[in-house]
Amino acid sequence: MTRRIVYVCLAIVIVAQLVPVERDNPPEIAPLLAPAEVAAVLERSCYDCHSNRTAWPWYAHVAPVSWWVAHDVSEGREHLNFSQWEELPVEKRRHVAGKIVEEVSGGGMPPAIYLRLHPAAAASGTDLNLLQHWARAHDAPE
Repeated sequence: MTRRIVYVCLAIVIVAQLVPVERDNPPEIAPLLAPAEVAAVLERSCYDCHSNRTAWPWYAHVAPVSWWVAHDVSEGREHLNFSQWEELPVEKRRHVAGKIVEEVSGGGMPPAIYLRLHPAAAASGTDLNLLQHWARAHDAPE
């Protein structure tokens, strides 16, 4: 009985690999133009989920984890996509910049589970201050 359950579970995992998952990196429409220091922090800590330059890790190709990763990236791009930053209307940019300040200040980004798998994406206190300063400059009325 136990052996049968193992075989059934194994068969389910194998069949799950056949379910297609969208792991694309569309062309960048209007990529972010930011100072080099800011761009470096964003690329290291944010771009995997918030740009069209996702570096898909090996586990993004193994179901069912691939489904969660693809969903998280899709959702991240929906909320904020630095590959489309420059085409955002000024008011939308201000709003998003304010959200960046909120998330960075509150420690919400990058998410803890992401940092466990990608420790190099951790932002230092200096990095966070730099991002907050940059985002606040965008959040200010012109």
